[in-house]
Amino acid sequence: MTAQLIALGIFIAVFAIAAVRNVNIGIVMFPVACIVGLWLAELSLNEVIAGFPLSILVLLVGVTYFFGIAHSNGTIDWLIRASLAKVGNRDALFPAVFFALTAIISAMGAPLGGLVMAPMGMSIAHKRGIDPMLMALAMGAGLSAGAFAPTSLFGIITWGTANEAGIALSPLLLFSVALILNLVLLAVAYVLFGRRKKFDAEAPAFGRAMVAHGATLRQYGGSTLDIDDTTGGAGDGSDDELVAPGRPTGMQMLTLLMMLILVAAVIVLSLLGLTPDIGVLGYGLGAVAALLDASSGKKAMSRIDWGSVLLVGGIITYVGVLTDMGVVDLLGEGAVHLGSPLVAAILLCAAAALISAFASTTGMLAALVPLALPLIADGGIPGWALICAIGVCASIVDVSPFSTVGATYVATTVDEEARPRMTKLLTRWGLSMVVLGPIVLTLVLILPGMAFS
Repeated sequence: MTAQLIALGIFIAVFAIAAVRNVNIGIVMFPVACIVGLWLAELSLNEVIAGFPLSILVLLVGVTYFFGIAHSNGTIDWLIRASLAKVGNRDALFPAVFFALTAIISAMGAPLGGLVMAPMGMSIAHKRGIDPMLMALAMGAGLSAGAFAPTSLFGIITWGTANEAGIALSPLLLFSVALILNLVLLAVAYVLFGRRKKFDAEAPAFGRAMVAHGATLRQYGGSTLDIDDTTGGAGDGSDDELVAPGRPTGMQMLTLLMMLILVAAVIVLSLLGLTPDIGVLGYGLGAVAALLDASSGKKAMSRIDWGSVLLVGGIITYVGVLTDMGVVDLLGEGAVHLGSPLVAAILLCAAAALISAFASTTGMLAALVPLALPLIADGGIPGWALICAIGVCASIVDVSPFSTVGATYVATTVDEEARPRMTKLLTRWGLSMVVLGPIVLTLVLILPGMAFS
């Protein structure tokens, strides 16, 4: 047991040190996994490396490359422009529209890609007198919902890891749970912050405000989208309008068709009880698009989410070493000995939420989903319910200002005087989700799952 505890302690220490130093946790974790595997687990180097999740790598690279092409050839920008133009002056719809748009972009491989909507959303909120807190929560909920789509990072990691462990979890079920819960959070945000607020009449125009803040978000695959500071038909500067884009180009229409094919293939295969290989589909569609538009294909190479590949790969490789050493089984036995598997499940969800509020959500999912397996096997907890609960709990806290998502929403709030208020309210919201998330998901998922299993 001494060797097992040492290995677990090293895992926690490496995770914490890399997070504090703001270094990709997977890059540090992978060589340490090799050292621990050789030294403590008495495994060969080939056995350690065999734990690297190649199937998840294929998923991430294939999906992010295909949607990288959609970004590069302007399809995503066209889709955003066309959607916003439909809203017109119906200000109350803007938060819901930004929820949907952020969810769609987040579903395209990398959840943080949804942050490209932040400067635009916060600028529109400022101009139209919408509470910035409502807009931030709407986009945060959309990002969380889209992240669990079968084509996005959180969904790929969560159901991919579960399926590799033999837990039957439909990717559409996982996405549905995340979508429904985040729609509820959107409704709560409307109730709490839906009252219009008065802002300075000399607020900066859309385009100027967005450009000023948007430059800081290029690292998230920043869109080239801009909103023109145009005038109402008379040209007197009396109003700002969202101008509809022209017709999409032939390549953009083909890309939209490919996106529909990918989504339809995932839905149909899942309904047929088959596990769709989304990575292979992404590779195939990306290859066709690259052959037809070589320039966009080259640009899309820089949009492949290598950071997430390295992060997940390193953590899961180390978790594989812990599994071979019996550490995961040991933790499962400890959880069962708490006296109530339900209490252990709530604590696991709470731990995922609390740590994710300050650290990497991707890392939390990669680490905690495997650690939940013994509790599922020995404690009578339905696997699909617990895995869904852990995933969603780790995601809904991401609007905390201590995370990348929350910090971005604070930074892109146009009115500098409103930023302290945003920080305070987002902190309260994020920490409340640490408590309410596990309780609510236990009541609506885990308990009913135990009753009907």
